[in-house]
Formats: sequence, C-alpha cells, structure tokens
Amino acid sequence: MFGVSLTRRGRLVTGICLVASVAAVTAGGRSLNAVVVPGLVALAAGFVQLRGIDAPGIRRTGLTNGFVGEERTVATEFTGDPPGTDVGRPFLASVRDRLTDGLVALNGGDGDLRDGDAVDADADTEVIGEAIARTTVGESPARYRIRYDERGVHRVGPAQITATDVFGLYCQRFLLTGRDTVTVYPSVRTIPGWFRRRLSGGEGLDASRQREAFDRLREYARGDALRDVHWPTTAKRNELVVKAFAAETDRRRVSIAGETRLAADDDAADALASAIASLGVALLDDGVGVDVRLPHDDVTADPGPRGKRVLLEAAARVDPGSLERRPAPDVRLVAADGDVEIQTPAHTLAFSALADGALDPKADSDGRAAQTGSTGVASTARGSTAQESWPPTTGSGGTPR
Repeated sequence: MFGVSLTRRGRLVTGICLVASVAAVTAGGRSLNAVVVPGLVALAAGFVQLRGIDAPGIRRTGLTNGFVGEERTVATEFTGDPPGTDVGRPFLASVRDRLTDGLVALNGGDGDLRDGDAVDADADTEVIGEAIARTTVGESPARYRIRYDERGVHRVGPAQITATDVFGLYCQRFLLTGRDTVTVYPSVRTIPGWFRRRLSGGEGLDASRQREAFDRLREYARGDALRDVHWPTTAKRNELVVKAFAAETDRRRVSIAGETRLAADDDAADALASAIASLGVALLDDGVGVDVRLPHDDVTADPGPRGKRVLLEAAARVDPGSLERRPAPDVRLVAADGDVEIQTPAHTLAFSALADGALDPKADSDGRAAQTGSTGVASTARGSTAQESWPPTTGSGGTPR
C-alpha cells in the first residue's frame, strides 16, 4: 500500500488556493475567499475520504483457456478482508492489470495514463503489457477485453489499483499480488478426411465387428452414436459416457514425434505446435488415441474431452529441440522455415499444403501423394513405394509393431 498523495488536479487546486490566499492577505480582496474556502474544504474532504480505505482482495472471472486469436472479457472483482466479504466502503479507482507477453488488452485507455486522468473503457485501443479499466470498487467489477496473441501459459497480475476521491484531488495506490494463469492453445487447422483415414487405419473396418461384446466405458467422443451412451454412469459423472466394444478397443493408436530442425527456432516451434494440435485433435475426434513425443514432453491422449485437453495443453508448451530417431513413430513432424514436414512410412508432405487442401488424395503408381501448385503442375512428395504397409501393422495389443 502507498500513502495518500495529490493528483495533478489536486496540486493545481492547492496552488490556486495558495496564490488566492496570498493575494487576499496582501490585497485585502474578500472575493478571493470564495475561491480559497471551497478549495480547502474539497482538499480536506478528499483526504479524509481516502484516508480510511483498506486494500481490497481481488478475484478474476472470465479468464478461460482458449485458442490463439480468441478474445475474452475479464471481470476483476474486489472483496474485503477477510476474502469473501464485501468492501467496507466503496471508492472510485482505476485498475491496471499486468499482462505477460502473448496477451493484448483491447480497451482501457493507454499505458501513459496519469493520476486523475479518465479511463475510456470503450476505447478500441490495443495495449501490450497491461489492461486498464475504471470502476467503483465495492459496487461493480472492473472489466476489460483481452486477445490471445501467442500460444503458451500466460500470467495475469499483479494488479495495481489507484483510488481517487470524488473530486479527483487525491489518490492512493494498492498493489494486489493475486495472479491467474491462462493456457492459450495453438491454432487447429482442418485435416482432410482421406489423410485422417490413412493415419488411423479406419478404411476397410468391417462394420459388423463394431458391435461385438462390450469391453469398457469411456468418455464420449464426437461422432459416437447416442445409442451407445451409458445413461446411469452419465448421470453419476455429469458428463457423457459411452460403451466401448471389443472392435473399438482393438483399433490402433497413432504415435507422433515432433521436433524442430534448429535447436532455437521459436517460429518453427509455433508451426510444430499447430501441426501437433491439428493432427492430434483430428485423430481424437475420429476415436483414435495418440501418443505424442516432443523434445521436452511425452503425452498420451485418449479420445474424449479430457484427452483433447491434455493434448492441447502439451501443444501450447512446445519448445524447439530435437529427438532421438528411435523408436520410430508412425508420424514424424520436422519443423523448419515456418512450416512442418510430415514424414510417414508412405509419404513426406508439407503440413501447410495438407491443411490448405492443396494435396491430391490420389496416390500415383509409386504410392506418393501428388501436390498441385498454382501453376497446375503436380509435384510429388518423396516417400517409399506402395509395397510398404501403410498404416503400420499392429500387434495383438493394438500398438504399432
């Protein structure tokens, strides 16, 4: 907590009162008392108003995980001491909430706000480093909008609030050390169905085998039939749970290894994170589990909301670095120069071209995917011959051999 101090307006009023007082004494002008007395009364009232204010507690709402480019409206609520109680006496205040790199405030004035200045909470201004808002602490929360600009785990806080009296003559600052974190996921791009089927081995699955004996319960994944929902367990857990059958349990998992060509390439790491998230989410949505190996992290994700969240959180934390070549994954991702090379036993593809839909799903006689550029000339991605098994065969436990 900082002491009560004069604002620019307060210093101006104090100066006017002093000059008027001296003039009244020397010149005997009684009319000047009409300036001095109200000014002194306002200065005294403002000081008393701020003198009894205690530092409030802080609680932020609306700060939820999301994807790059999304926006959130954050409400900063204030409580008394002890936490959970109301603020003893409401007061006007401007709020500065610290933002780490990767978060951008979309309103709330500018970074040069001075004591006593008004805050335009509706200004469409982008501010890096802090969000600024104005409110009456104890009556309503301070609100501001932020945009998620970069993936990663970001921190919001601490907050500094500057309380002012009703005349704006005095201010008192409080530093509220409470912090919150938010995870920003990389962008997820659409993976064509033909490539997803090749990865998951879903083509040719005998539909008659999908209704074999019950095996276990699992979380609901997009595309599951409502007839498979296990309603008693769903009611207990308050989330959708479906029945898995033997044929589904035997479906293979896909292993993915991701690395950057250079050890310190943040742009390549961002591209790799997007590729990991895109491929992983596509497979999980198809009901196929993924095992991801990264330079500084290993992740196992199963179909369902929980598995998707685990995968996306890992993608948000991707750092540049390399991996050992063994064991060989089903899919290897190598990031460099802002793009990612997808290496499989049958193909080598550019992630950007795949996600943009620029690849022809038909393979040529050598088992290579054709890519058509803007000139209409087809170039082929390097790969092995069609005699190689794709996807890799699985063992009895459903894992790649």
